[in-house]
Amino acid sequence: MSNATTMLGRNFKHTLRNPVAVFNAILFPIVLLLMFVYVIGGAFDKVEIGGKYIDYITPGMIVLTICYGLSATALSVNTDMTKGIINRFKVMDISRSAVLSGHVVATMLRSLIAIAAVIGVAFAMGFRPAADFGDWLGAIGFIVLISFATSWITVALGLAAKSPESAGLVTVPLIMLPFLSSAISPADTMGAGVRQFAEYQPFTPIIETLRGLLTGEPAVNSTIVAVAWCLGIALIGYVWSLSTFKKRA
Repeated sequence: MSNATTMLGRNFKHTLRNPVAVFNAILFPIVLLLMFVYVIGGAFDKVEIGGKYIDYITPGMIVLTICYGLSATALSVNTDMTKGIINRFKVMDISRSAVLSGHVVATMLRSLIAIAAVIGVAFAMGFRPAADFGDWLGAIGFIVLISFATSWITVALGLAAKSPESAGLVTVPLIMLPFLSSAISPADTMGAGVRQFAEYQPFTPIIETLRGLLTGEPAVNSTIVAVAWCLGIALIGYVWSLSTFKKRA
């Protein structure tokens, strides 16, 4: 635990010293939220989304915020592996698992800070969720689970990348998938092919579960599917990370 706390502090300091990472993690999602609501939000007046567009898009933007902060994690993990710092850690009395868990916890904290900023802006724009106290607790717990799962798979991808340059690209699918889900618009308004992809990819049930929690109407079926996806992604990322780390460290 002590080693993990030290690694967490180290990774968090690196984030604060990287303005690009701060922009991608916090400011860019806010820019996207403003753009979607004020530029194209009016077009959704003609689409049945069950209320105001800001109420519809905010859960999707929360997930997008998590994904936009992942590229910095993949780059940081790969830099540790390729620049020799891991070799220094190997000769020190430091738990190897603490190196990975430090990256995961730092990513989760960065995501939670960014999400708090996005939700604050959303409230200023008129976001009014119908969730009660229990629903909010469920939503917060689910957000932590999403961040935990995506953090571990990102650490695995960063370890598997051959160079820092390629590590910056491996998270592109994680960033793009929410755009091809129900984050921005309902899946049933999409064209054939894209609609089916949106319905069966993991981020749609994840976003719909979060949306249900924030509207006070969580659906049991989508919640089970979403939690299963998150646990599966976390398990794959954890096992893959440890396996790759043992081979390369």
